[in-house]
Amino acid sequence: MAKTIISEGRTSTEAINKGLKELHAKKSDVEIKILEDKVKGSFFDILTPRNVKVELTVKDEEALNKRIEEEAKMEEAAKNHAAKPQKVHKTASSEDVEKAKENIKVFLDEFFKKFNNISYELNVEDNDLINVIVSGDDSGVLIGYRGDVIVALQNIIAAVANKNTELRVRVSLDIANYKEKREETLKNLAHKLEKTVKRTNRKVVLEPMTAYERKIIHTELQPSEFVTTYSIGEEPHRKLVIDIKNN
Repeated sequence: MAKTIISEGRTSTEAINKGLKELHAKKSDVEIKILEDKVKGSFFDILTPRNVKVELTVKDEEALNKRIEEEAKMEEAAKNHAAKPQKVHKTASSEDVEKAKENIKVFLDEFFKKFNNISYELNVEDNDLINVIVSGDDSGVLIGYRGDVIVALQNIIAAVANKNTELRVRVSLDIANYKEKREETLKNLAHKLEKTVKRTNRKVVLEPMTAYERKIIHTELQPSEFVTTYSIGEEPHRKLVIDIKNN
């Protein structure tokens, strides 16, 4: 027999959301029936809060339980991942940095022969972080959908940079000021979804993102009084979750 519950609220939306939260379900998982909707009909009814009762029936209980179980496992894995001690970063020597810069220069000089009107510059921050800044009319083709090409190219440049170095040199790639624009977009998205989670009292799971993009949203929402954030899944399909904070 299909699982059925009765939920109440001041509006049908509130009653439905309460029921969905109790079932750990989505609207698409259930059939919804309004059972009772008391509307104020006289002057004295103004003093009595409106009450709506809804009936929620799970369409496929086995599929719902399986999804709940999988989400619980992913959340547990995310918590365990966050609890792991972070590796201590060792600063590369100045010789390693210079060697890495030369490796990058040789690679990019050859790589950009295939493109017109593209230039780049290298600068070093924090002693062992090499910033590669690319600009030019044709540079947009190196960004890709949501930055997937720029991420792949950064990984290639990092591998090239660290060839024959003692300690790993960090590399950051930016093309046509993409990262600043993307960062602003993600910050706006973070606050928009914070309002959505607060209003619906339901968590939001985003599409897979890079660690860099997830960190932007994590950082932006860290001071929030209403929501918390964590990541689930494995790379490259790791997703960020924005959930209601338990006070």
